[in-house]
Amino acid sequence: MIFPNGPGLLPMTTRIATDVAMRDLGRQLAGLLRAGDLVILTGPLGAGKTTLVQGIGAGLGVRGPVTSPTFVIARVHPVVSGSGPPLVHADAYRLGSISEVDDLDLDTDAAAAVTVVEWGAGLVEGLAQDRLEISIEPDADSDVRAVQLIGHGARWNDALMDAVDRL
Repeated sequence: MIFPNGPGLLPMTTRIATDVAMRDLGRQLAGLLRAGDLVILTGPLGAGKTTLVQGIGAGLGVRGPVTSPTFVIARVHPVVSGSGPPLVHADAYRLGSISEVDDLDLDTDAAAAVTVVEWGAGLVEGLAQDRLEISIEPDADSDVRAVQLIGHGARWNDALMDAVDRL
């Protein structure tokens, strides 16, 4: 269940206590994703961004271990079988400008892939008019993380509301 706390107005927030639960959330989100989708992840180091992307990759059925692309900046994970979209997993932590993002040519794969960018806020919003922004904030007093999903554009507002309605 994506939102165990029940439906509400956007943005939607859930609390995640374990890495397993974060991967499960990613698998569930993968069911909403389609080619051309842009997902932007924010949160401090160690918040669970890559763990969430591991779940998304598992849900999409992509090949290879999904690991942090901090040093290679971007990885493409093709699907193992079937006709689902590949996963483009990028990390903008070391990028300082939109021109550096442009150098990655992420927009080349954007229409055919699901593109997930860690640390992409303020840099990659121009890749897609509609996008899903996910903020992960750890609780200072526990292992629980608040995960907030904010849909931008009709595609995401509709998709998130439909997901809540099905639960």
